[in-house]
Amino acid sequence: MGGRVASMIADELFDAGRIAGLLCLGYPFHPIGKPGKLRTEHLQNLHTPTLICQGTRDQFGSRDEVSEYELSSAIQMSWFEDGDHALKPRKRISGFTHADHTASMGEAVSEWVDGLVG
Repeated sequence: MGGRVASMIADELFDAGRIAGLLCLGYPFHPIGKPGKLRTEHLQNLHTPTLICQGTRDQFGSRDEVSEYELSSAIQMSWFEDGDHALKPRKRISGFTHADHTASMGEAVSEWVDGLVG
């Protein structure tokens, strides 16, 4: 629940100049098995620059599900093919390893941070 709680207080900290952005490594868009019980209402108006790194098959919100949500334009999504909530892919299916996704995530985060402080 770290990303969810952090996103609920991010704007207050951003407005006070205490943070430059919010990074979520997997976001629980809904409880597992309950895609109709969204945890996204506050994300519609979030103005803190945000990067969410999410696996395309995350049980808390897959790429297909999240593409239907109304999210703030301040939110940038970085998707990891066949990744679960921990970004772990099934190597036989995707050809990627967890190490591959971890390295790609590091690159995505670095580029995002550079854009914030650039």
